[in-house]
This record gives sequence, structure tokens and C-alpha cells, in this order.
Amino acid sequence: MNRSAEPPTPSAAQTPAAATPAVLSVSPASGASAGGTPVTITGTGFTGATAVRFGATPTPSFTVVSDTQITATTPLGTGTVQVTVTTPSGTSNQFVTFSYVATPAPVLTSVVPASGPSSGGTTVTLTGSGFTGATAVRFGAVSASFVVNSATQITATAPAGSGTVQVTVVGPGGTSNGVLFTYTTVSAPVLTSVVPASGPSSGGTTVTLTGSGFTGATAVRFGAVSASFVVNSATQITATAPAGSGTVQVTVVGPGGTSNGVPFTYTTASVPVLTSVTPSSGPAAGGTTVTLTGTGLATTSSVRFGTTAATSFTVVSDTHVTAVAPAGTGTVQVTVTTPGGTSNGVSYTYSVTPALSGVSPNQGPTSGGNTVTLTGTNLTGTTAVTFGTTPATSFTVLSPTQISAVVPAATAGPVNVTVTTPGGSSTLPSAYFYVSTPVLTGVAPPSGPLSGGNTVTLTGVHLVEATAVRFGTTAATGFTVVSDTQITAVVPAGAAGPADVTVSTAGGTSNGVSYTYLAPPVVTTVVPNQGPTAGGITLTLTGTGFAQATQVLIGTDPAGFTIVSDHHIVVDALPGAAGPVAVTVTSPGGTSAPKTYTRVASPGI
Repeated sequence: MNRSAEPPTPSAAQTPAAATPAVLSVSPASGASAGGTPVTITGTGFTGATAVRFGATPTPSFTVVSDTQITATTPLGTGTVQVTVTTPSGTSNQFVTFSYVATPAPVLTSVVPASGPSSGGTTVTLTGSGFTGATAVRFGAVSASFVVNSATQITATAPAGSGTVQVTVVGPGGTSNGVLFTYTTVSAPVLTSVVPASGPSSGGTTVTLTGSGFTGATAVRFGAVSASFVVNSATQITATAPAGSGTVQVTVVGPGGTSNGVPFTYTTASVPVLTSVTPSSGPAAGGTTVTLTGTGLATTSSVRFGTTAATSFTVVSDTHVTAVAPAGTGTVQVTVTTPGGTSNGVSYTYSVTPALSGVSPNQGPTSGGNTVTLTGTNLTGTTAVTFGTTPATSFTVLSPTQISAVVPAATAGPVNVTVTTPGGSSTLPSAYFYVSTPVLTGVAPPSGPLSGGNTVTLTGVHLVEATAVRFGTTAATGFTVVSDTQITAVVPAGAAGPADVTVSTAGGTSNGVSYTYLAPPVVTTVVPNQGPTAGGITLTLTGTGFAQATQVLIGTDPAGFTIVSDHHIVVDALPGAAGPVAVTVTSPGGTSAPKTYTRVASPGI
């Protein structure tokens, strides 16, 4: 019996050998001759790589990312060299190259600022070229901390030094030229005043220090006790007095040393307390008289709006002080100072002058009552809106740029619109126009068909601003304003009967004048319904809608007629040829359906 052969088990000698690595590309394909360029090598068979060489020089470091990719850092070199990868299976032999490019030394064109204190710490901006890869920035022989912003800019912090030194940049291509930087000697700060000059022993008084050389201040001391502070400028510091007693010297410590001392006296009197300021806002120009309410105000020595002293103040009692606000901007804290210290602050807002730019809609009825929107700037805190000299019925400030106002009644014509805030007033001349209510006196013709489409003439006064013409509640098909006293309108369709015609303008809606929708007349009988060809007889028509008849036709010829009532018309028969003819009645409501009348010839002899 035949059996299929079992497949042989492969021996170790029969296991396929790993392939020799192959380099397919290097990116980037060039870099500085100083080395240090990161590159990505792409190919196959990189697993287990033991060496990466640029020419004959092995790279200082490389990482096998995958079997097809290696990242490496180029060593020093020159010219164009072959890149190879070595694994236990061998070394790649594809001629993939990397070119070394000579790197020039960086060039320094400016150092800004060109001077700073000998204590160092100045932030300077170096401008030039070739800064990529910079390894050092030196002020003379002293290295500085730095950040390479771009190939043309470096930001560095000047170390401590003295005199004038050369600033240089060291890069892969060497050391740049030098640009001068001068170390200056910093003087100790000078203190000229401390305001207020006293405060409670519990501390907490906000004081303003005035003098010079405050830039870079590192401490403010009341006697030997440090205070919290903020450097506002080179000539002003705001500090909070710590707790203390007696009279102490206030000093400022800066890079150049410690200032002279200015006395500050700790008092045992209680600190004043403010509860309100009325009014709490006023114009930026100042001049507003305010009343401060609180306790401990009897010995007030100063009143400040922010850091600015009040123009003047008067102590009314221990609980009230009146003061005149100085000029200012924004919202500031009003404080009172007594021998017991400086009070808490209460807010006072300097309001800027409003600017009114528009009114929409800009016209309306003399009766008022309509709502308009005012637009502009700095409208917050509006206290009054007037139309001419009349205050708005009511108004609401919607935002700093918008107010909604209800217009008061007034006589016809233009008026100024004014907005008033604590910061002042703004007026738009002739910005709103009061429009008279239209008045209608007539409509001609006063009636027409149910289908509409006919044109009527409306007469009256104050019609020139017409925005709508209505027949009852239905808008006219169209209308034309001929003048302030006349409008022509195309009548819309309507139901039989009277309808009030009205005209609407910005000034309101007029009175109504009556217009009648008429159904066309209906002829039910003609008596007699026949007569001689010579005419000369009278016909009586019976039907409806005869009251406003304008024409009776026998055939195509108009006949004389007399309206007896809405249901009867007497008509003069016209001569004509023998035979039947149509009799019709026409009114503003239309023309009736024809009714037959027969002319009969006289019998022959």
C-alpha cells in the first residue's frame, strides 16, 4: 500500500538568512559640516542595526525606529559621503549620499538696548544672521542665558558686569563679530514724599510714595518692617503700611541701594469708615459736588478720588463730608484720611460725554406714544431723554450704545433729541419729525364693483407721507400720492356694502370716508317686452341695483331713462329694425345680464 511522503522537518541549517540592509533615501540630504543635523534614513532590513556611517565616520547616535526607518545625528564631515547601515547580515551598498555644507560664523548687527545696570538682568534683543544652532551668547567673557527666536534674532538676559563689553554669538560655524553693550552704574532711589503721612497702628493704610529711581525696587520698608508694594512707575510706588507704632522712616530699596527716609506716623485714633458717596458718578472734567457719608470723619485731613486729591472739601459733621470731585477717568475709589488712617474706598465713576448718532424711526404722530431706538456711544447711566423740550414718556438704557424711548406728544414739525448722562449731554438737531394725522374729506367715485380694480381719487390734507391706503381692512391694490391733498388708489375686491377708506402715515391713520361696493344691477322683466319698430313707447324695467344706474342700452344704443326706485326704471323705447334686442342696465357695480325686447313691424295693408 502506497503512503504519501511526510514533509521533512527543516534543520537549523535550512532556516532562511536575514537579508542584507538596503538604504534607499536620506532626509535631509545635506547639513552643516559641524555635524549635529538630525536625519531620517529609509530602506529595508534595518532591524538589529549595529552601525550607521557617513562616509567612514560612524554617527554619534542613531535609533532604529522600524525595519524600514532609522533616525540619526550626523557626525563632523566635509564634501559628499555615502550613508551606510550595518547589521549582523552585512552592510548596505546602495550609493545614497549626504552632502556636508560649510556653515559660516553668525553675524551680529545690533544689540537692543545697548546698555543696562551693572547688576545685570536686562533683557536684550540680538539681531543678525546665522543664529540657527547657536550654542552660546557672551557679554565679554561671561556667558548669558538666551533663547534663539529665529535665524535672525536671539533674546538674551545680560549677566552682571561693568564697563563696556563685546556681545558675541557662538554657532556651529564659529564666533560672530562683537557689538558693544555698556554697563551703567545705578543710583540709589530718592524718596520725596509719603502720602498720607500717617495711619493706624493696625496697618493697612494705602500710601503713595513719590520720588525717583524706583524702577527695579526690591523692597519698601516702614522702619525695619517690609511692606507689600507695587511699582507704578520710575517715580511712584503704591504701598500698604504694615502694623507699627510711633514714627518710622519709610525707605525704598533698589538695585543701587537704599533711599533716604521719609517719616510715617502710626496713630492710635480709629480709622474712618465710608458707607456711601452721592452722587456716585460725574463728568470726566470733574467739578461735581458729592456728599460722603460714614463715621469718624470729623478730623478729615484729605479726600482722594483714586490718587488725586479732591479740588476742595468741607467737614460737615463726624458722619458727613462734602467734596468737589477732581478731573478723572473710569471708576476710582474715594477715600478719606484722618489721623486714624485712611478709610475704605467707595466707588465713584467718571462718566464720559455721551454721543448720540441716530433715532429710528425718525418720525411719528403728534400724539406720541410710539417707541423709537436711540443709538450712539457712552449712553450708560442716562438720566434724561428729551424731544425738543419735552421729556420722553419713558426710556430704557439697553446697552452703552442703545436706548429705547417712548415719544411724548408735541405739535407737528422737527425737534431736537437730547440724551443726558452724568458725563454731559448730546443733542441731535432736528432728529425727529412729528407728523400730523392725515384727514380724508372725500373719495370719488364713491362706489364701484365688487371685483375692484377701478381707480378712485381720495382728497384731504396731510396725505403726502402715506404708507398705506385701506378699504375696510383690505389694502388698496396700489396707490399714488399725487400731493399733500390727493391720492389715487386702485380699489381691491370687496363684499357688497359700504367700507371705510383710510390713509395711514407716520402721523397715524386718518378718519374713514365711505366707499360702497355695488353688485351689478339685475333686470328681471321688461314690460312690455315688445313694441313697434318706430319706438315712441315707454318700457318699465323691474329688478335690483337700479338706484345708481348710469346707462340703459337697447341693443347698442343708449336710451333715455328715469330711476323710479332701486327696483324700477322707466325707459324710452328707441326706434329700430324689427327683431329682438338686448336691454341692459349699467351702474358703478357693473352691467346687468341682457333681457330681450322685441321690435315688431306694423302689419301691411
